[in-house]
Amino acid sequence: MPTRLLMSLIVPIVPLFLIIAYNDIRYRRIPNPYVLAVLISGVATNAIFKGEDGAISSVEGAAIAFVLMFILHVFGAMGAGDVKLFAAVGSIVGLSLVLPTFVIVVMTGGMLAMILAMRRGTLRRTMLGVMNIFAGVMPGAKIPRYEIPADRRLTIPYGVAITLGSLMSLIYFRV
Repeated sequence: MPTRLLMSLIVPIVPLFLIIAYNDIRYRRIPNPYVLAVLISGVATNAIFKGEDGAISSVEGAAIAFVLMFILHVFGAMGAGDVKLFAAVGSIVGLSLVLPTFVIVVMTGGMLAMILAMRRGTLRRTMLGVMNIFAGVMPGAKIPRYEIPADRRLTIPYGVAITLGSLMSLIYFRV
């Protein structure tokens, strides 16, 4: 049986996540008002159910989530909207679940990227790019920076991976 906290988080978040995923697929943009609504929902719900500690954990979760995605943004692997969205997700899951949620989101994004790369016939080029990013974080290596393609259809709507992975994380860790 789901907890009251989980239900209080999922009820407002699912419609927002659907809108965000649609916008990311259709326009390759994640509108700030929806991200702000997710952030406010996360902080408010955690504060209501867990008091001051919940609010603090929510804000800390947002900060750590922002930093994690910003690192990927520096490589050119994420857009700014994805960074802000995952920060908002951090406010939902709180500090203790940011890292597990990040891992689930990255795995979901990796599966989405592989599916799209196979469908487009660019799997080899995509995998080489991923290997270059991993090699770039080694000591003494040059960090690669990938530019966003002019044709936005060649990008991955990572907001979809963030929303799906975050929902999976919420359900798995909070039930």
